[in-house]
Amino acid sequence: MGKRGSMAVLLACEVGAMGVWFASAVVAALIRADDADAAGAAWLTSAVQAGFVLGTAGSASLSLADRFDPRRLFTGSALVAAAATAALAMLPPTGPLQLVLRLLTGMCMAGVYPVGMRLAATWARPGAGGDLGLLIGLLVGALTLGSASPHLLGAVPGLDWRGVYWVAAALAAVCGLGITLAGVGPNAARAARIDPARMAQAWRSRPLRLANLGYLGHMWELYAMWAWLGPFLLSSFAASGLPQPGPAAEGAAFAAVALGALGAWGGGALADRIGRTRVTAGAMLASAACALLIGWLHGAAPALVVAVAVAWGITVIADSAQFSAAIAELADPASVGTLLTVQTCLGFALTLVSIQLVPVAVGWIGWVGAFTMLAAGPLLGAIAMTRLRQDPAAARLAGGRG
Repeated sequence: MGKRGSMAVLLACEVGAMGVWFASAVVAALIRADDADAAGAAWLTSAVQAGFVLGTAGSASLSLADRFDPRRLFTGSALVAAAATAALAMLPPTGPLQLVLRLLTGMCMAGVYPVGMRLAATWARPGAGGDLGLLIGLLVGALTLGSASPHLLGAVPGLDWRGVYWVAAALAAVCGLGITLAGVGPNAARAARIDPARMAQAWRSRPLRLANLGYLGHMWELYAMWAWLGPFLLSSFAASGLPQPGPAAEGAAFAAVALGALGAWGGGALADRIGRTRVTAGAMLASAACALLIGWLHGAAPALVVAVAVAWGITVIADSAQFSAAIAELADPASVGTLLTVQTCLGFALTLVSIQLVPVAVGWIGWVGAFTMLAAGPLLGAIAMTRLRQDPAAARLAGGRG
């Protein structure tokens, strides 16, 4: 396939495959049905994050994304993740085996998400008028829709957490096979051998280090927000007296997360024009403002809470693709896949902390304190990206030092 056809296949497959990753709808359904407490259910999400960290660390160490056909990695990873998710539907909701299966799912996602970004980057148009930010923004938008899809399933009347698992597993299997229809773009540069020294560039190079620090600030907030927005909305709607708060909370969480795809796409197009550092810093300041505000609205009118949640969902992901695009522009072409994998590995390792801290913080200082804690990440990330804009290497980014 050519560029348009390949990107269409890639985006569709990313949406379908990512549904097995995010279990937030399952977490909310388990809590709602009293099948698990908040702490136990949170481990289902954290196990995926831990698995992803292990998977990306192994992939980066072996330079898999730079040495092999990304479509084959995607296919194998998606099929194994589908099998693990289907097994979860046949087991009790929580337990040691369930955590192992979620860990395996996360490891397999290391062959889907960063590999998908690598495949999208092979089709980017270089130089002035390039579209790398847009292409990776489209991919992150697809990831966002895939992450939101379990919320949509959770809002379907009569569909319990087992049904969510079954549907997500089926979609991942179909998309794992479907990715073979996509082509690899002309910018593919394959590494000839394993070179662990490539990983060290992520920190030794000051521009790469600043881009990664910005990404870490972004990731501190993003997945904790995605994981706990549904339970927060459920609690808020119940406190406001809204009838049937469960389906309403799932529908609102789906809208907030899914509409983030618009932020990812718009952020990508805008960053290619006015600069990656400007877009990332602006988006992080906006998402931090939403995080600081929404906790105070617990129990307020549902329409107002949903409006802020949607604004948060759009701004929290608008910058995500641009950290990866910055790595692709600043790194050696033969190391792009490895350094993208290192970046995602570091970011998701950090989410293990923030996801687990949210329920603890809610118990101690309420939703206001928990979401204020999340706002610290993007505020620090915005500082890192502002410093990157002042670095001479920023001239290599789309939009220059914008």
